[in-house]
Amino acid sequence: MFFSRLTLNPVWRSFHDVQHEVNRVFDRLGNHPFGLTEFPALNLWEADDALHVEAELPGLDLSNLEIFVTGRDQLTIKGERKAPVAEKATTHRQERGYGKFERTLKLPYAVNEDAVEARFELGVLKIRLPKHDSAKPRKIEIKG
Repeated sequence: MFFSRLTLNPVWRSFHDVQHEVNRVFDRLGNHPFGLTEFPALNLWEADDALHVEAELPGLDLSNLEIFVTGRDQLTIKGERKAPVAEKATTHRQERGYGKFERTLKLPYAVNEDAVEARFELGVLKIRLPKHDSAKPRKIEIKG
C-alpha cells in the first residue's frame, strides 16, 4: 500500500513529539541526585499515642542533617550526602546518589513539636512524634 508523504508527516511528527517528551522526562529524572525514587526511603506508622518515622540514610554525616516540624502536621527531613573523593581513580559504576535532598511529609494529625525525639542509629534516622493533645481522642461525659 502506498502512503503519500503528506499522510505520513503528521504520524512521524506525533512520534517525534512523543519521543521528545519521553527524553525530556528521563533527562530530568536522570539528573535527580538520588535516582528515580524519593530519597530518603521512609516508613511511617502509628503506635500508641505517637507517629514513628524511619528514614534510611546510609553514609550520611549527622552534621549534614536537619529535621523540622511545621504547623504541627508537617515533617521535613533535609540534608546532604557528600560524594567520596577518589583521587587518581576511575569510576566504573555509581549507583548510590549523592547531593542535597529535602523530603516533606504531611502528617495524618497534629503532633506535639516540643516533644519530638530523634535518634540516628546505623544509618537509620528514627523519629518519634507524639500526638498533640488536640489530636488525642477525648472521652465525653454523658449527662443524664
